[in-house]
Formats: sequence, C-alpha cells, structure tokens
Amino acid sequence: MSFLPRIRESYKMNYLRMNQSFNFIDNLLHYKRQETATVNIGSVSMGSGQPIRIQSMTDTDTNDTEKTVNQIIRIIDAGADLVRVTVQGIREAENLKNIRNELDRRGYLQPLCADIHFNPAAADIAIRNVCKVRINPGNFYDKRAVFVQLNYTDEEYRLELKKIEERFIPFIRACKKGGIALRIGANQGSLSDRIMSRYGDTPAGIVESVMEFLKICKAEGYHNIVISIKSSNTRIMVYTVRLMNYRMRLEEMNFPFHIGVTEAGEGEDGRIKSAVGSGALLADGIGDTIRVSLTEDPADEIPFALKLVNVFKDREFHAPITAPLVAQTNPFEYERRSNRPVNDIGGKKPVVVIANLNNYNIDEIKTISSGTEPEYFYDGKQILDKSGKEYPILTLEEYLYNDFYANQMRFVRVNKAEYDRFKERNPETIEKLKRERKMVLIMESNNLNSFAEMRAFFMELDAHICKIPIILHRSYRKNNYEDLLVAACTDLGGLFIDGYGDGIMISNDGNIGYNELKNLSFGILQASRMRVTKTEFISCPGCGRTLFDLRDTVAEIKRNFKHLKNLKIGVMGCVVNGPGEMGDVDYGYVGAGKGTINLYKGQKLIQRHVSTEHAVEELKKLINESGEWKEPKRKE
Repeated sequence: MSFLPRIRESYKMNYLRMNQSFNFIDNLLHYKRQETATVNIGSVSMGSGQPIRIQSMTDTDTNDTEKTVNQIIRIIDAGADLVRVTVQGIREAENLKNIRNELDRRGYLQPLCADIHFNPAAADIAIRNVCKVRINPGNFYDKRAVFVQLNYTDEEYRLELKKIEERFIPFIRACKKGGIALRIGANQGSLSDRIMSRYGDTPAGIVESVMEFLKICKAEGYHNIVISIKSSNTRIMVYTVRLMNYRMRLEEMNFPFHIGVTEAGEGEDGRIKSAVGSGALLADGIGDTIRVSLTEDPADEIPFALKLVNVFKDREFHAPITAPLVAQTNPFEYERRSNRPVNDIGGKKPVVVIANLNNYNIDEIKTISSGTEPEYFYDGKQILDKSGKEYPILTLEEYLYNDFYANQMRFVRVNKAEYDRFKERNPETIEKLKRERKMVLIMESNNLNSFAEMRAFFMELDAHICKIPIILHRSYRKNNYEDLLVAACTDLGGLFIDGYGDGIMISNDGNIGYNELKNLSFGILQASRMRVTKTEFISCPGCGRTLFDLRDTVAEIKRNFKHLKNLKIGVMGCVVNGPGEMGDVDYGYVGAGKGTINLYKGQKLIQRHVSTEHAVEELKKLINESGEWKEPKRKE
C-alpha cells in the first residue's frame, strides 16, 4: 500500500475515533491559538502562551559586520522580535561573534538565529554566538539535490537514516547543553533526492523529511524546537503545514510553528500572497512566529507582518458557529467543491469576479478601468453583466415566497446566522435549494470569525448535497488599502485554497477606488491558485548568498515579461533553494556566482553562467525558442 492511501485510512480512523474532521486542529468552527510548547530563544520565549513573534532575515554579506549590524538594528527597530543571519561557511559562522558583540555594545540584545544549509561544521561554530540555529533537513546532511531518481531498498534507506542519526546526535547534544533552540525548516524546493525518490516532491515527502529529524530529537530528549514548512505555492504550504500538524498530534508532539510563504515576491502581489497563505493557517490558530518573505528591504517586511498578526487579535470572542462536521473537505489535498453551474458561474468554469461599481455606471467604468475586466458588476442593488443586463438579488424570504424570477438567473444574498434562523422556521428551504438550477447564492458573514462561519455554511449545504454555486462576499469599512488587503485576504483566501467558492465580491464603504477593489479580488484568486490572470513572478527575499542586485533584477524582469500572462517566472538569488522552489515555474533566473546567473526551463538547467548584463535578452530568446514569447501590445 502506498503512503497516501495509508495516510487517508489513518485520517478516516482518527476521524471516527475523535468525532472531529481529520483532527488537524481541535475545532474547525472556533478560533483559538493552538496550544504549543514553549521554546526559549535567549530572552524571547515562543509558543502558544506568548505573542506571535515577528522576524525577518538579513540580506547583507555576513562577513561585513557593520552592514549586517546596521540592517539587524533597522529590522529590530521596525518591530521584529528576532533576526536570522545567513551562515554559508566557517568564516561567516566565526564572524557571528563580532556581530553579536557589536549589537550588545549598541544595546540591542534581541536574539540572533543562524541560517545553515549544507554545512554542519558552520552550525557547530554558530551555536557559540546565537540563540537559535535553523537547519534544513533536505540539505543539512544529505547531499545537494540534483533531481535524480534514486532506488533504495528498505535496508539501504534505513542505513542512510542511521548515518544522519550518527551525525545529528552530537549536534543536538551540543544545542541541548548550550540552551540553543533549533528550527527544523523544510522547504518544498530543497528536499533531498533521497526523500523525493521515496515520497516525491509532495506534502507527504516534506513532512517526512521533518519527522525523520524530530524523531531523533525526541529520542535524545531535546525539545527546544520550532518547526517550519514553506513553499512559494500557497496551497502546498497550507496543506503541508496542516499535514505536519496532524502527524505531530499523532506522535504527541506540540512544537511551535514558524509560518510564511517563501519567495512571495514584492509589492502588492507579495503581500497578497503572504496574507492568503499565512492567513489561512493563522485563521485556524496555527502559527507562533511569522516571517513575510518579500523581495524588499527586510525591515519593510515587519509592518506588514504586524498587521497580519493583529487582524486575529480578539478573534476568539466571536459569536458561536455550528455545522455538521461530516461535510468537511479534505484539508490536505485540493479539490474544488462540486456544484451545478448556472450560466458561466460554478461547475468547472473559472471563478468569476463581481466588481463593486462604487457609484459609477458601466460606461463610466470603461474609461477608468485598468487590469483584467470582471465578469459581473454590483451597483448596490443588483448584479449586472458586461452588456448591462440586470440580475436581481433576493432575500431568502423573497426567494421562498415571492420569487417572480424563477425562470431566470438570479442571486440570493444571505449569511449563515440568517439562514439558520430562517430554515428553523421554514424547514422546506433546503429542499427548494437542492432542486434549484438557476440561482446563485451570495454568501456573506458578519461574524468576527467570518472565515469559520463561511466554512460552516459550506458544510451545511454540502451535508444536504446542495449543489448551488456560491459567490463569497465580504463588506468592509476601510480607508487604508493595506488594511483592506489584509482583512480580505485572511477572510477569503483560505476558503479558496480549500476549493470553496465560484466567485468573489468585495465591497468597501471608504475611500478605496474601483480598480483597487477589483484588482484585489483578482489578486486573491491568483494567490490562492484559483484563477491565473497575470504573470506570476516567484522571487526570493534575498540573503547573504545573493551575489546580484535582486530587487533591481526583479523589477527589470517584471518590466520585460509582465505581458506573458500565462507564465510563471522565478527569480532566485542563489542555488540553495532556487531550482527546487521553482518546481512549478515555467522559466527560472537563478544566481550562479558573482555577475552570473543560470537559466532554467522548469527545473531543467538550460544555460550556465550567463552574464547578468545579457541575462534578460537570453531569457527572452529561451522563451521565444520554446514558442511562448509574445510581443507586448503597444499603448495607443
């Protein structure tokens, strides 16, 4: 029996035993920070009894003490609780002492974390001058992945694990003796060939790579551990963290989680992607520390991370939510909710955007609109299509008793609390909904925990096998666009990641314009992988390993390739995670050395050591040779 069927059978048995769907968290319908152990990182404690800790990572040369210290101070002054530093080798590990001494001299006592890849010897030195070390189980002892299939017998695989154990145990004991915390941080893009050969580049493989190390730590009685699992793909990231949480619960482990979407990019797109992915986990109470990985100055990550965490403050005081949990979707694999389409909404059709006209009419909108055009519009009273045709919006009562529009497409607008009260008085409601063929439901929520209430509404409908298409609608009162972005992404993003929703509609009573609201809707769909409407740029935040100007390069790549709307293009600072994190990109631009990069088509290396001066043109040639280049449209 393969790994996934075994795991599914385990889920089924655990579900029946616990009377809780899948048991990856305690309660799907009530917000509460998951209880985790306390980990001490110098003067900072982390875990469910502590605030969610904010952190970032330097992108300076770790051998340059002054630049690194100055950047660490900017990050701390922005509000970070701890900072991570790149440690490529022995020199960088030894210079941590100078960095620590200078920070102490300036009065900055916040703990440092060393980031280690491929070099256990550097980790042995680093623990003398930091409070926490991050290792990657995919490349700490395993060789660098070259993406080849290896065939291990069970005995050979066991012997490889024995070698890891022999090398890892002395390091664990040194950490334990010195009171050093350890982050075991796996990335989808840096699994070893050993793991990928047995489990594939899958959530199961990522989880297993971490569990191998955790079991060694547990056997040694070492528990000062933080877990992280990251991917640039929000679906993979969310599903894998959930699966990791489930596996730990089965093993009676409760280590705190470091969460974040890696290689999120920059600007608005990077913030939307981070809020959608990390927000989906925070909404279920998973996450004890967070890093928002943006291709920007590391200090710029902190204000957004604080906003993202603060949106969940006081959420545990939300109104009660109920639902039949037997209808919960599989939280570890993507499957779009099954329903019957109504015209071009639902079924297997693309998720639609309904844009709020904000007091404009359709003709006026055409003169100011930018970006992708929505399929429908909302004028505050009814829905209109692009031609101006009107579709009524009914209440549940009108739908049940005074539906004069039964022979045409129409919408019914309701939240779950209203639906529950109405159905209790009118039990025939669900039977009419089940027979419906021409109605689309606009699902809303006024609950402080709207994510869980909307999830519960889907459970209710699916428990009765009600196949109506659903538009997710949230209304806000925001005057700051970033505040709106964080709220909408965290309310709706996780639902789309789970395959819920056939459309999105965002309303706002504030001074945020039509284009911003509409483009945010498309951004949430793209970040949750529900609908692609523009080029996706996957770029890392950079670190001390990056040997070219990453931010300027990303800007140049965007200028030249943003019109290729169906492509994913990766821009990576180095080869540590780069080739792997580009697992689902079409083309990749990866730092290879000072002034040179490598070009990839998918994960296949096409050109080595291309001068950065000519790299953009060479990438254009590669895309053209593959038949995917299009000339950008000229502005008239």
